[in-house]
Amino acid sequence: MGSTVGSLGLTLGLTPAPAAAHGASIDYTVESQIHLQARYDSGEPMAQAAVVIYSPQNPTEPWQTLTTDDQGQIQFTPDPSQPGEWAVKVRQAGHGSLITIAVGDGGGKEGEPTVALAQTTATGSLSPSQKVIILGSMVWGFVGTGLFFMRKS
Repeated sequence: MGSTVGSLGLTLGLTPAPAAAHGASIDYTVESQIHLQARYDSGEPMAQAAVVIYSPQNPTEPWQTLTTDDQGQIQFTPDPSQPGEWAVKVRQAGHGSLITIAVGDGGGKEGEPTVALAQTTATGSLSPSQKVIILGSMVWGFVGTGLFFMRKS
């Protein structure tokens, strides 16, 4: 019994290291088209990532779907007859980001959209309450396993 308590104490001292989760970011420039570059937080390009573009007139149906190139880049030309908030979502392997680009009459050059940026980033980090639940589940699993093997046949 004494060695089991010592083993349990040693086991409880081994907590998991935090995962190296990373989010994604999107940079863009505006010329006659909108050029986007999607990267992970590490700076690595999101190569071959799925890109979904939503128009302001129908924000629930994709206006266009694309795939980034090996450098994480795409370009598209928004429909000038649809001014407003264009949403661009880039995702790959559970990581992604969403930006909105305001295209409309803002005093820009003829044929050039006026752009404002809002961005959200999706990451794979856990909240403190999720970490407590995971740790509690691990402890319960270790204790339950120890009690199972200690029982008398």
